[in-house]
This record gives sequence, C-alpha cells and structure tokens, in this order.
Amino acid sequence: MPRVELLAPAGDLDKLQLALLYGADAVYLGGEQFGLRAPAGTFSLPLLRQALELAHGCGRKLYLTLNAYLHAGEMAQLDAYLESLRPLTLDAYIVSDPGVLSRVRAIDPQREIHLSTQANTLNGPACEFWRTQGVARVNLGRELSLADLRLIRSQTTVELEAFVHGALCVAYSGRCLLSSALTGRSANAGACAQPCRWNYAVVEETRPGRYFPIEEDARGTYLFNSEDLCRLDALPQLLASGIDSCKIEGRMKTLYYVAAVTRVYRAAIDAWCADPIGYVADPQWRAELDKVSHRPYISDLPAGAAAVHREDSRYRQSHDFLAIVRAVAADGRVLVEGRNRFAADEQVEVIGPAMRTLPWPLSGAEDEAGQPCQLIQPNARVWLRPPAPLQVGDLLRRERPVDAGWRLADGAGKKLSPQ
Repeated sequence: MPRVELLAPAGDLDKLQLALLYGADAVYLGGEQFGLRAPAGTFSLPLLRQALELAHGCGRKLYLTLNAYLHAGEMAQLDAYLESLRPLTLDAYIVSDPGVLSRVRAIDPQREIHLSTQANTLNGPACEFWRTQGVARVNLGRELSLADLRLIRSQTTVELEAFVHGALCVAYSGRCLLSSALTGRSANAGACAQPCRWNYAVVEETRPGRYFPIEEDARGTYLFNSEDLCRLDALPQLLASGIDSCKIEGRMKTLYYVAAVTRVYRAAIDAWCADPIGYVADPQWRAELDKVSHRPYISDLPAGAAAVHREDSRYRQSHDFLAIVRAVAADGRVLVEGRNRFAADEQVEVIGPAMRTLPWPLSGAEDEAGQPCQLIQPNARVWLRPPAPLQVGDLLRRERPVDAGWRLADGAGKKLSPQ
C-alpha cells in the first residue's frame, strides 16, 4: 500500500524534534506572522532554517502555516514576509485566505500550497475548484463524517488531508468570533482565548448576583464544550477512503502529547499499510491515547453535527508527564529535565518511539553537581540510573492516583478542573 503521511504539530523546536523522533512524516508550524496559533511557540527565520535542517536531515517534510485571514492593510506586510521566506526550502505553505493564496502564487510561484481546514472545504467540487487555483492539497473541514470523506475522494484528484486526533471547535472549522467578542483576541488572527472552554451561567435581570447554569447540571454547562476527535478506531475506514495525510491537532499541546499521540498513530498507520486485510488494532494504542489530557473522545461526526459533550466536559488524564531524557552518559545514566515535581524513589514509566514502554522503580537521583537529591522540581536536571538503556527524547510519566484533586494539563502547570 502507498505510505499515508502522518502530519504532526510542532509548536516549538523541542516539539518538532520529538514529533520527528516519534514517527511523523511531516510537521507543521507557524512563523512569526500570519499563523493561527500566536500563543504557541513561533519560528523566527533562523529557527525556521534550523527546523528545516532537522526535518530534511531525516527525510521528512515541513509545512509553514500562513492561514490567518488578512485585512486590507496587511497585504504589504504579507508581501514582505513572503519575500523573506522565499529563499527557504519549505515544503509547502498552509493557507486559507484566497488573497494570501494569490500573493503566494505571485511572489513564490514554485512553492507548494496546502489549503487549511479554516477554508471550510466540505465537498468534492470545492476541492476541484481549489485544485484549479494551484492548491496541491486540501485539509478538509473537521465537520465531515467518514462517509463524506469517501464521497469527496471519489469526486476530486487533489491530495486530501484529514484530522485524525485533537481538539474540535464549536465553530465551523475554527472560524469563531467568540474570542474576539469577549476578549478582543481574534481567533482568525491566531490569538484565540478559547472562551468555548470557560464555564458559563445566566443571570436574570431582576435577580443580580444569582447565577443559573444554562443546563440543569451542577457540574457546569456544556453548550460550547466540544469533544476531542480520536479516529483511531475508525482508522481503517479513513485510510481505505484514500486520504493522503492524517493530521494531528495540537501546536499548543505539550511535548508529552506530541510524542504519545504521534507514536500511536505511527504504529497504527504502519500496521494498516503493511496488511490492510489482516489489520487488527492493538489495545495498547487506545490505552495510550487515554493517558494524555483530553476531553471525551468522538471517532466520527454525523454530517454537519457539532461534537458537543453534554454530560461531562472536564479534561481526563490518567498520567502525569514527569521528565524528558536530555542526555545519556557512557555508563548508561541519563540526564533528565523535570516537567512536574516527582520523588527519586517513585514508580514511573518510560515511553519512547516505536511504542517502547518500560516500567521503572526509581532508586535515587543526583543533581548536575553530583549531589544526591530526593525531590526533582520542574525544569531541574538530574542524573538517574535506568534499569535498561534509554535514549535522548524518551519521556518519564507516572500514573496519578484516583483522588488527585486538581489536575494539571500534561505538566503545563495550569489548573483545569477538579477530579
């Protein structure tokens, strides 16, 4: 079977390196201007050159997002930015605004163009239209069902890309005005404050100070709370439909998310491509996806329906991301950099590329000066002695107790919701 591309997010250089290490065929990232994830790490021109060296050095591809919708006064700035990017060997631009597409074709006509999900492409004739405009690949709208994808594939010859995992949005393919209205931060200019994730109540004007949930549920309201997409169970049908690229959402997610999710879809895609008829999903794959921070999963969307979860919108996460291996000494010891606080005598688990997983009862740590330490803090670097050889880029995690209370999102240090 032809190799189906696995496209992973790269919010910064660290995440890019892990995405490549854990099996991505290509990565997508944002530059300093006109991307749609301004709060995520963005890449300056020198960092873009470094990223390209890393990706192309291992035979992978790199796509740059230019998928913001521009206002009239921003076109001169776009032209100047495109001129600065033109010498780089980027594999494609990801665009959504027809005006941006026209400027790319005028200034950098040899560059491959991919159409963002922001363009809301939901049918075959639309795909064909974009192909005639010079688009090589269309990232289809997230609102499409598997049946929709199969039909579209039969109606167009352009490359098709579909999201397989990550956060969904209550607006059509992310084109939302809620953030702009409530905070002044435009989602369509890369500055979404994610107000759809906030808790809401209503106030009756004659009863100020009395708040009523929009739905009669003491845990909160779920009007805006979209489920997360997880198409692992539906992957055989998705791949059989003829999709060319499977995309993972998450440039604002953590190192742990990028590594854990990428390695699962790498294993699953490879298994299907090797033997579509005899393909059997490994139960470990879904178990792994449950160990990253996520909202309740949905595997397919009824055509045009919103994926709003009405029962429980809280994030779920069974494991904490503790540390990343930064160096391996000649004697087998590893230098790890902390992401969450942990003790030097805890039971942890190591994950690595190719679904490698290793239980590890820690038995002591030393700081970089060689002094014993019992408690490892976030960002601290310590030496540990593993029970088996590890490699740079391996990650440490631990299972969290059921009564963990306030949960942290993948070690990001942000309180989300009570357990």
